[in-house]
Amino acid sequence: MAAHSTSIAPVLTPERNGFRYGLITAAVLCAYTLVAALLGFFSRIEAGSLDVLILIIGSVLAIRNFRNVRGDHMPYLGGYGTGIITALVASIVLGLFFVILTVVMPNSMDLTQVENLFGFDLSVVVALLAIVLMGAMTGVITALVAMQYYKVQVSNPLQMLEES
Repeated sequence: MAAHSTSIAPVLTPERNGFRYGLITAAVLCAYTLVAALLGFFSRIEAGSLDVLILIIGSVLAIRNFRNVRGDHMPYLGGYGTGIITALVASIVLGLFFVILTVVMPNSMDLTQVENLFGFDLSVVVALLAIVLMGAMTGVITALVAMQYYKVQVSNPLQMLEES
């Protein structure tokens, strides 16, 4: 008797989507950080604003992909979570990359501007934590704003609950 196998396509979860887009966003962030360190403009505090823009774009693209795949069955908190997870994964990877880059190229990772701004010496560990915190907060705010655009418009919320 042959076993009958049904192939069910895996449902895209907010975690899986956020993790995948987080890794893609992290790759872009790490490449930008490496270029900034090699070209010598890493120490300019304005260069960090492009990091935030890359995080925002990555989170929005993750939410958009989640909406495209799930369609009208996308839960609001699922979309919100995928944006946060994307930014959190990307910033954790970027923070770890920053630590590695600081060890490999200590002269290129000049934090003098940051030290002057905050008034104290910024260690690599504190910089790692600051990167993760900045990424998490960027993800929370971006996902909240983006979900206002990508949320599902439901005329009957009880029907949406029954379908999920």
